[in-house]
Amino acid sequence: MAEHTIPTIDLTALRSGNDAEKREVARQIDAACRDTGFFMVTGHGVPADLITTARQRAIDFFALPNAEKMKVQRPPAKISRGYNWVGDRAIAYSMGQATPPDIQEAFGFGQDRPDLASKVDKASAQMYAPNIWPQRPHDFKQTMVSYYDAMMGLASNVLRAMATALDVNENYFADKFDRQASVCRIIRYPAVTHPPLPGQLRAGTHTDYGIMTFVRGDDTPGGLQVQHRNGNWIDVHIPRDGFCCNIGDLMARWSNDRWVSTLHRVAVPPPDAVPQDRISLVFFTNPNPDAEIRCLDNCVRPGETPKYPPITVSEHYLGKLMRAGHSRVDAKAADALTH
Repeated sequence: MAEHTIPTIDLTALRSGNDAEKREVARQIDAACRDTGFFMVTGHGVPADLITTARQRAIDFFALPNAEKMKVQRPPAKISRGYNWVGDRAIAYSMGQATPPDIQEAFGFGQDRPDLASKVDKASAQMYAPNIWPQRPHDFKQTMVSYYDAMMGLASNVLRAMATALDVNENYFADKFDRQASVCRIIRYPAVTHPPLPGQLRAGTHTDYGIMTFVRGDDTPGGLQVQHRNGNWIDVHIPRDGFCCNIGDLMARWSNDRWVSTLHRVAVPPPDAVPQDRISLVFFTNPNPDAEIRCLDNCVRPGETPKYPPITVSEHYLGKLMRAGHSRVDAKAADALTH
C-alpha cells in the first residue's frame, strides 16, 4: 500500500458474490489489517437514506438546549449510554495520557435488550446498561435503532470475511456475537472559534477498545487522522457512499498482532479553516461481554507463545473505558465552550 493511502474495499461480493469473489474481499481486508488496520468500505448495503436521516437526527438532537440534553446525561459509571457534554471526555486518558477535555459532545446507545444483563456476571452486565432516550426529536429512537440494526448487519458480513482471512471457518465469530454489546455513538465536533488549549484535540490520540469500528464522518478540516507506522499522521477522507473501518484492540489480541490496532485521533482544524461543525456516526463492534478473547492457534508460530493471555471482552473493554478521562466541566461551562 502507498505510504499515505488508506485502501478502499468494495464489499458487494460479501452479499451477492461467489466464493472466489468473497475470498478476494477477505484477502484485501487481511492486507489492510496487516498494514495500518484501517480501510474504507463501499458496497456495504446500509441504505443511503438511513445514513442521511441518522445524521440529520444527530444534528437535531445536538441543537437542543443544553438543559434538555442534560436530562439524558450519561450515567456516573461512564458506560456509553446517553449524553456526553462538551468537556466531559478526554479519550487519551485510556492510553495513560493526561490531556485537556476533547472538543466534542456525543450520545451513546446499545441494543434495546434488557434481558441480556441477566445472562452474564455483574461486571459484564454493565455493557448491557439500559439506553437513555431523549423525548426529542420525536423519531430519534426509531431512527437510531434502525441505524444500529443496519450496522450490526454490516458488521456480521465483515466478520465472516475476517474469519476467512484468518483461515478459520467463516462462522467462527457467530457464537461470540449472538449477545453482542456493540455501541453506537453519534458525535458533534463543534466549530472551533478560538485557539484550543495546549494538547487539546477534538478526540485525543487513542486506539479503539473492541473488535472493529465503522465511522461515517463529515469530510471537513479537523477530521479523522491515522498514525502510520513511520510516525506520520494520515488524513482520512471517507468516500461519500462509504464508511471507514478500523481494527480495535480485541481483534489485534485475537490475531496475535497479525492485525494492528492503530493510534488515531480527530484533529483540530487549521487556524485558516472556516469554522464549522463536524458530525460523525460511529459504530463500535463488540462481542458478547463474557466472550473469551484467546489468540487463534494459527496466528501463533510453532514454538512461540501467544503475545497475550486470554481475557474476556468486559475485562479489557471496561478496563480501558474506566481509564478514559472525564473532566469537571458542567453544563453551563459547556454552553460557553460551544457558543
